[in-house]
Amino acid sequence: MAFDTKLLEIIACPVCKGKLRFDKENAELISTAAKLAYPMRDDIPVLLENEARELSQEEVDKWNS
Repeated sequence: MAFDTKLLEIIACPVCKGKLRFDKENAELISTAAKLAYPMRDDIPVLLENEARELSQEEVDKWNS
C-alpha cells in the first residue's frame, strides 16, 4: 500500500469532519467519531458515506484504546 499518511493531516471524515486513521491491514481510513471505515481503491481513499462500512463498537473501542 503506497498511501501517503501525511494526507491524514489534511483530509477529514466527510460526515463528522473529524480525524481519520489509516488501517493498513484492511486498507481503510477509519473515523471512530462517525463509526465508519472508508475503503481505499488503487491507493486512493474513497471518502463517500455510501461507500463506507459501519464500524462495530468493538472496532471503535480498539481504535480508541
